[in-house]
Amino acid sequence: MLGDISNIHLLEPVEYPKFFWLMQKSYLILTDSGGVQEEASTLGKPVVVMRDTTERPESLEAGVSLLAGTSTQAVVRAVERLLNDEELYQSMARKLDLYGDGATRHRVVDILTRRS
Repeated sequence: MLGDISNIHLLEPVEYPKFFWLMQKSYLILTDSGGVQEEASTLGKPVVVMRDTTERPESLEAGVSLLAGTSTQAVVRAVERLLNDEELYQSMARKLDLYGDGATRHRVVDILTRRS
């Protein structure tokens, strides 16, 4: 159905580094993955969550994702809102660290060096 649309690229599964690069280059992200919801918020990419519920309510509360549900019509409506409402898009396209401060590796090293 989408194969003939010039700005949509259908890909086989890709390894994580390429997937992360693709997320960085995207305008918005549609997903049912909790992990992708987390990563998208750190990249400042609006997310349309194609599920009825999410285990990542922080992104909904912060206003960087929309819970669209699973019906085709609901997903299309959510995407159209983001594509047609620049104010909504800009309000969602914010880089947020909702799931940590990015300093865990430093704290782990600190703890390990104190124990040696």
